[in-house]
Amino acid sequence: MSRRAGLLAAALLLAACGQDDKPAPGTAPSTPTASAPAPAPQVQPSHVPAPTGKGTTTAAGDSEKGRQIYLGQCVACHNRDPAKDGPLGPAVKGSTPELVEARVVRAEYPPGYTPKRPSKVMPARPDLASSIPDLAVYLR
Repeated sequence: MSRRAGLLAAALLLAACGQDDKPAPGTAPSTPTASAPAPAPQVQPSHVPAPTGKGTTTAAGDSEKGRQIYLGQCVACHNRDPAKDGPLGPAVKGSTPELVEARVVRAEYPPGYTPKRPSKVMPARPDLASSIPDLAVYLR
């Protein structure tokens, strides 16, 4: 019975981190929808600093956009505070842009990188490839 419960829990977690809905092969696509992340809650917990203004914007990305993507896509497995471990994913604060891209887009690690947790739970999210600069600036 506990094995069945564990499998159910794993399936639910994977579904939470899964890809956006896409039409099945051979079917006509439905009305196009925006693939923007869900809006973040307005209340900030005490351990996450509230954003000031629009966040840090560099030629490489926008930290406020990265924060929105992180809160909408990553906190199901990682902690709301990227400096702390989450229920499934490790702390990601300070991750290099190369690590963020490899893990998010391809579900791989960069060459020579030793993972904090040797799991294969995180799915590839190539749909977030254009958001990597924003995520990397936020996690810096």
